[in-house]
Amino acid sequence: MRLLIVEDDPVLSDGLTVGLGLSGFNADAVGTLADARAALAGGGFAGVVLDIMLPDGSGLDLLAELRRAGERLPVLLLTARDRVRDRVAGLDAGADDYLGKPFDLDELAARLRAMLRRQEGRAAAVIEWNGLSLDPATQAGRIGGRELRFSRREFTILHALAEHPGRILSKTQLEERLYGWQEDVESNTVEVHVHHLRAKLGRTFIETVRGAGYRLAAAGKGQRT
Repeated sequence: MRLLIVEDDPVLSDGLTVGLGLSGFNADAVGTLADARAALAGGGFAGVVLDIMLPDGSGLDLLAELRRAGERLPVLLLTARDRVRDRVAGLDAGADDYLGKPFDLDELAARLRAMLRRQEGRAAAVIEWNGLSLDPATQAGRIGGRELRFSRREFTILHALAEHPGRILSKTQLEERLYGWQEDVESNTVEVHVHHLRAKLGRTFIETVRGAGYRLAAAGKGQRT
């Protein structure tokens, strides 16, 4: 899941990018409201981690802009302003969650998973499809009684497809989930990881839609025997 981190402390910003990456998130970071607005204009983010006190204004102003525009993008406020009245004001301004600094990285990752799960309309933490159980918290799965382990990028692709099983995702859309701004996109990365996933799940579990991209096979099809 691709996140935008809006945080002006470079040490904390780098720590969040790396730490959330280990939890399966693909995080890009900016340090000002102006850069956040430019990044969000490009789209492609599943959620935002937003500081309030920024060099060029308040993160609450950006949050208000998003909500006035009808933008439903999930936003978690991550800030040192952690008094009860601050939390109430942030949530009433349209934030989906609020976490004070200092914080535990595991708790932040869990809150983000819950926030994005609600956005997807899911109640359960584990995604179930066609005999596959997929756990975003552990980045592991089970199918046919077998436990499956995935590389970070394998899991990212499978998770993206499993969020909306009938939807076709293009190679470009999957690449956006895999790579941050500073990373070079390798031309055949998606194909290689889909090949590895098929070896684990069954060769027809993930369908190639010629000229369009990839999707999970319909329920009852593609199950490994």
